[in-house]
Amino acid sequence: MWDDDDKPRKVTVHQIGQPLDTLSLSDLDERIALLRAEIARIEAARSAKEAAQSSADAFFKRG
Repeated sequence: MWDDDDKPRKVTVHQIGQPLDTLSLSDLDERIALLRAEIARIEAARSAKEAAQSSADAFFKRG
């Protein structure tokens, strides 16, 4: 027997270019939130790399 807590949870995954016409409004909202979180994660990684690059440039007096 499975309790609600024991059931495997559905993982929301979005693939770029995936057809959207079969998704419900709540599915679309989940994907929007997922993609916004991923964009924020990518932007944070980019900022960290940019800061590291700036530090290296300052240390080696490039540019």
